[in-house]
Amino acid sequence: MAPTCVHISMPGPAQNNGPHQCLSLQRGSSSHQDAPRAHQVTLFSAVPGKVICEMKVEEEHTNKMGTLHGGLIATLVDSISTVALLLSERGAPGVSVDMNITYMSPAKMGEDILITAHILKQGKTLAFTSVDLTNKVTGKLIAQGRHTKHLGN
Repeated sequence: MAPTCVHISMPGPAQNNGPHQCLSLQRGSSSHQDAPRAHQVTLFSAVPGKVICEMKVEEEHTNKMGTLHGGLIATLVDSISTVALLLSERGAPGVSVDMNITYMSPAKMGEDILITAHILKQGKTLAFTSVDLTNKVTGKLIAQGRHTKHLGN
């Protein structure tokens, strides 16, 4: 399996109302002849300290059991928590120091999920974030991640 690539395009400051393109997730070769199909993660809302995105689980996102792949969940925790940090007053993405994910229930192909990132604390050198992935319809918690990032001096 080829690695998952995450491309982040941020909405402008006047575009914080309503859904906007937040991320384009692609998996596959980087050569033009094997160009992968893009999958959208849509920015639903963004306020300082909190970002909510939405994504539909497609076949390319699933494991052999037909549910959202744990590795993609980890990528979403990493990426969406970083978006929250980029939209904070400091605007620093940081470098990962620690990340853990607890997987609680499956997300099946065709389901819409919400990815909510909170900045728990942002200090001089470290930032602590929490990311919840939930089923949009049922509200059931799919996974929860914690991400610590070093922000520099």
